[in-house]
Amino acid sequence: MPNLENLKKQAKLILRWHRERHYPVAAQIRGHLPRFQNMPDSAILAASFKLSEAQEMVARQQGFDSWQAMKTGLSTTSRKVKSSPSKATIVCAEPQLLVTDIKRSCEFFCEKLGFSLVFSYGKPPYYAQVSRDAARLNLRCVERLVIESTVRDREELLSVSMTVATADEIKLLFLEFQSAGVAFHQTLKKQPWGAKNFVVKDPDGNLLLFAGPAN
Repeated sequence: MPNLENLKKQAKLILRWHRERHYPVAAQIRGHLPRFQNMPDSAILAASFKLSEAQEMVARQQGFDSWQAMKTGLSTTSRKVKSSPSKATIVCAEPQLLVTDIKRSCEFFCEKLGFSLVFSYGKPPYYAQVSRDAARLNLRCVERLVIESTVRDREELLSVSMTVATADEIKLLFLEFQSAGVAFHQTLKKQPWGAKNFVVKDPDGNLLLFAGPAN
């Protein structure tokens, strides 16, 4: 469960980044606060930005509509927690894919795989993030790919694995991608270990595994 004091510090850090004209924070502000939605980075960093807005941004990142709603939600949750955790829990992972063209990759993930653009940074863009449901992928532009394509294909070197909860969903996802004209490295297949999966190849040859239960 997020700690309120840490979230307060996070909001103050966002406010400081804005005051210091730290460009990556502009894309985050635009992605979470509606009034900045159609503004370029330079306009966002030049605009008035208050601590209350940074707090609202943090709350939205945590899935709440407002800072007060988040405080109430955290307070309610904390009363239900009987003991402190014995170890830290990792709640999210964001794999980084190396690509040669950010614009082309974003179009592929959004138009073919049903992802949404979270942010794109740079002119021309050299870093971006796309998301679908709980999956978030970071895209990093490089001049040339670091793994030779024939080696990647032969060794089936996966760049990322994503899972769904049921056998019906993995079939639906495969059919969705098939209808969108996605290039498959491996079509939907039942594996000996009790899973069904398929592998998509992105424009740079990255192998993306999608998996679910066999039944």
